[in-house]
Amino acid sequence: MDVTMKKREPIVQMNLSEKQKGKLKDEITAFYLDERGEEIGMIEQMQLLDLFTQKLAPIIYNKALDDAKKWYLQIMDRMDSDFYELYKNENI
Repeated sequence: MDVTMKKREPIVQMNLSEKQKGKLKDEITAFYLDERGEEIGMIEQMQLLDLFTQKLAPIIYNKALDDAKKWYLQIMDRMDSDFYELYKNENI
């Protein structure tokens, strides 16, 4: 049986709903106002949102995948050792 592994295509851009985009733009606006005391325009909001979704989100997404894999492997290790603890002593 020939099993050929295909390389996964990288995430180019996250698909966010309009509601999610609106919430993130509001967060960007609030951040600039709270932290810098500046108002930010709609174009700048969109540019920052594009930066986050195109450049930063894939990095964060991949880190989350790595963390999930580490967690899963720990669970599997525990399950493996728990399984062998179920064995009974065969000495008669």
